[in-house]
Amino acid sequence: MFSSKTPLTLALAAVAAGVSSVQAADTPLELPTLTVSASALNQTPEQMTQPAAVLQGEDWFALRETGLADSLESLPGVRAAGFGPGSSRPVIRGLDGARVRVLSDGADVLDASTISPDHAISADTALIERVEVLKGPATLLYGGGAIGGVVNLIDRRVPTYVPESGYEGEIDLRANTVADERAGSAGLTLGTGAFAMRIEGGKSEADPYRIPGHPSRQEGAYNDTDTGSLGLSWIGEQGYLGLAYSRQDREYGLLAHEHADCHTHGPDWHCGGHGHGHGHDDDEHADAWIDMEQRRWDLRGEYQNPFAGVERVRLRVADTDYRHVEMEGDEVGTRFTNRGTDGRLEVTHAPVAGWRGVIGTQLTRRDFAAEGEEAYVPATLTHNRALFLLESYETGDWLYEVGLRQEWQSVEVKQGSDDADHRGTSVSLGATWQFQPDLALYGSLSRSQRLPAAEELYANGPHAATRTVELGDPDLDRETAINAELGLRRTRGAVTFDVSVYRNEVDDFIFAADTGADPGAGYRVVEYRQADAVLQGVEGSVSWQATAATGLTLFGDSVRGRLKDGGDLPRIPADRVGVRLNQRLTGALSAQLEASQVMRQDHTADYETETGDYILLGAGVNWRGVLGESDVLLYLRGNNLLDEKARQHSSFIKDEVLLPGRNLTVGARLVF
Repeated sequence: MFSSKTPLTLALAAVAAGVSSVQAADTPLELPTLTVSASALNQTPEQMTQPAAVLQGEDWFALRETGLADSLESLPGVRAAGFGPGSSRPVIRGLDGARVRVLSDGADVLDASTISPDHAISADTALIERVEVLKGPATLLYGGGAIGGVVNLIDRRVPTYVPESGYEGEIDLRANTVADERAGSAGLTLGTGAFAMRIEGGKSEADPYRIPGHPSRQEGAYNDTDTGSLGLSWIGEQGYLGLAYSRQDREYGLLAHEHADCHTHGPDWHCGGHGHGHGHDDDEHADAWIDMEQRRWDLRGEYQNPFAGVERVRLRVADTDYRHVEMEGDEVGTRFTNRGTDGRLEVTHAPVAGWRGVIGTQLTRRDFAAEGEEAYVPATLTHNRALFLLESYETGDWLYEVGLRQEWQSVEVKQGSDDADHRGTSVSLGATWQFQPDLALYGSLSRSQRLPAAEELYANGPHAATRTVELGDPDLDRETAINAELGLRRTRGAVTFDVSVYRNEVDDFIFAADTGADPGAGYRVVEYRQADAVLQGVEGSVSWQATAATGLTLFGDSVRGRLKDGGDLPRIPADRVGVRLNQRLTGALSAQLEASQVMRQDHTADYETETGDYILLGAGVNWRGVLGESDVLLYLRGNNLLDEKARQHSSFIKDEVLLPGRNLTVGARLVF
């Protein structure tokens, strides 16, 4: 795959002595079957009744960025809502935040990223082996809030097998010119008998990046991340049980941050004066910045065929102690803490009257607090409990799926507001018709209910990162979404494709509406409201393998979000079309060239500005070889080669901040 925000990969011409190239294959390689662990039934993407994508191997390692969402923009229907290099949240089909669930091998990441766009997702892309993206409602397995989709991050921190030679590992190095980025990671798995241990760590540093067409840099756009983990597993013939401890420390700048003294007189807010001025290149901490740390435990287990009638039992438990401090220069502004636990148990039963399925339960506890001058959300304790069932039936050319989830949520406000209790029911029907050996028609119809988040209920105060005064509503009710989708895919042959259309009608859609009030100091007043909304779109890609060495792909996506009573939803990504050329130069060397056109976005919400169109051009080369008994991947990527002034319409700070200018990334990966 190839990223449209960072369409890339220009090439290494020379390789170190002693490295030998792999031989060209006379016949196409037969790739191993990919399964999507987030599908519960371990289905392949071709079997699923909703679009799913898997990034792994060279597609992932050579194209990943520091930001998670920036690494996924090659996928149709997936965009980024960036807040500088420190924070990058995925937007799936126009939905983000709490409507897109980010998982760590099936368990919630349990950070504070859904509360505000300036809060980073606590995942280090350098230590992720595979990414699974489920587009469209994934509410049955992972919660009523996931009406946009799920991003499941697969890592190796809990070993699932014992290396044959007793050890295996990998080393990654990467550098980038636009931000003088330096990044490296390493992992080692050791094993003997029935036990295996995993040690891994990563470090990345990036300075403020260069602005397109300008010699200066983007103030505050720096990032410093340090991650490490240690895991130990018992592994038997039928399964494994493992525990891992991981930590992450991160510092990154807040772009377009404006601190002001805000106060209220009755229902009206007034903001004036700036507590801190803008910084300078020689003092990177003069502006606002975030000092974040997370400590996490993961318990993972899986057991095959424990007894008659049960094919698999799968356990995921995560416990996280997360905190970050928003600094105003050298002064502490606001301290956020989130102590969370997420546990899920899945039992896959053997076919009963032809139906094979999964029954499970999920329990989540979230203890959140904010203290300081911008504590616009009160301290809350949220409990979420759920039962779910997913069944699949296959007959002839047809595969049917039916699912049900019942969810209960309670939000205890520790001071100042009434508690809230909600319940939600989600159901789904889906089918795949393999009407030709290489052609499949798939579709789904689902009804999902999302329960309001604590910040939507109780926010009340200024938020400097987005320069807004946010006002929640404790009377908000659950959302109810009816989603219909129809798609056509072909997975074999010279021409392959996957194209789908969808329509998502959401009753009582919760959104942050700009009230039009101007409290001063460049702030806006937004309040969480409910109204019926519709999101509909089309997305897909078509690939043509012209020769054994040359492949051409056309891709694109379009989504429109509007209120039924009139008006558009805010921050809906602009339409996009692109073309990608993949060329194998030798058995070891491959080149890529990509151009994507992002259209002008003039379907805007009240008080929202339009975003201009732009073209992103990139190119690159990957080289694969062997060094002794180790595999080597070398790559050179070129980003934004036209040095276009590009803005993400999905970003809160797109009017103030441009995306990075022309740059190169060079990297190497050694697997031994």
